[in-house]
Amino acid sequence: MQGRSGRPGGRPPAEARPATLGTWIAAARPATLALAIGPVALGTGAAALVMNVWYDHWVRALLCLAVAGLLQLGVNYANDYSDGVRGTDAHRVGPARLVGSGRAKPRHVLIAALVFFGLAAVAGLALVILTQHWWLLAVGVVAIAAAWFYTGGRRPYGYAGLGELAVFVFFGVVATAGTTFVQIGTVNIESWLGGVCAGLFAMAVLHVNNLRDREQDRLVGKRTLAVRIGDVGSRILFGVFVLAPFGILAFYVIFYDLAVYVYFALLAAVPAVLIVATARRAAEYVTALKVTLLTSLAFCVGLAAALAFWVDAGAGLVS
Repeated sequence: MQGRSGRPGGRPPAEARPATLGTWIAAARPATLALAIGPVALGTGAAALVMNVWYDHWVRALLCLAVAGLLQLGVNYANDYSDGVRGTDAHRVGPARLVGSGRAKPRHVLIAALVFFGLAAVAGLALVILTQHWWLLAVGVVAIAAAWFYTGGRRPYGYAGLGELAVFVFFGVVATAGTTFVQIGTVNIESWLGGVCAGLFAMAVLHVNNLRDREQDRLVGKRTLAVRIGDVGSRILFGVFVLAPFGILAFYVIFYDLAVYVYFALLAAVPAVLIVATARRAAEYVTALKVTLLTSLAFCVGLAAALAFWVDAGAGLVS
């Protein structure tokens, strides 16, 4: 339970040492930046189909990457803060967090989250000024609000099993389609489907994380999707999330010769599914999470390259 100090249990464990720079970096979970890189790469690859060269709007692409990456880091620190002060991390079986372990003051972790959200807002504002699409400001506000209220606020939607849906929307469809739109002023079918693929991988990453913590989350009242559908259903659903993008990939293979090579990402996807299907220990789920991130990055960047370097780059299926 949360104590008056704002820390789980009221005060940190007596043996907790102050967080080092390495601890802070680890708490940012930099490996999850794969979920930011993937959709931006896909969006840029889809945009390249109607540009002279894929780097025509490289500044806009980099700003999209900055927004996505900074939001990812911000939400990681925000989750650390919110779950920590609620006491949700008191029985955590995954890697220790800053607040839950008592190695950092909740206020400092909150400041870190707000700094990254602020930097994401600055990058987004620069993108809006550059493109003159002022309505994108509203999209940015909603994205930051979604990042915060995942575990923050009085009724966090992540505690109601809606986290997977949110990451599908914002780290999948919105990130990919938005990247394409700011570069070419429209969104083609390649971008929409790419956003679905990126979103499915984001769902898989969050889901395997929640599957690992399912019993502990159930005890503290965190009703994630994994808690709601149970152990067997969660393992099956993870497999669907990871493998479904390879079904969608068949569309790209029909029209783009190089897309077939993206199937090599199955070399990582299949082991991830098998690990989760048989996992019994937290360390196995952590391994599956890392392999899923690798799968997502290989799939998204590989497909982006297949689109960007297609020899008939002017003839994409623009909607």
